[in-house]
Amino acid sequence: MHLKVADLERALRFYRDVLGLEVTQRYGKAAAFLSAGGYHHHIALNTWESLGGSPPPAGSTGLYHTAILYPTRAALADALRRVLRPA
Repeated sequence: MHLKVADLERALRFYRDVLGLEVTQRYGKAAAFLSAGGYHHHIALNTWESLGGSPPPAGSTGLYHTAILYPTRAALADALRRVLRPA
């Protein structure tokens, strides 16, 4: 999955720090590739056309659906705790 993001560091804080994916490659401040289990990448984040962009209008669809499967219920519970942790 390749995502255009307005703020790479903010996106990394979610996909890396909250969901637990590992950064496999980074292109400075413009792009990062993340994976689980050593694969080259499951998610790519880039700001090439979206740096500093506005959020989509209310009621519009951005990312409609994706699924991230965790290897155990305990790993899923850990991710859920991180999602629910106050910022």
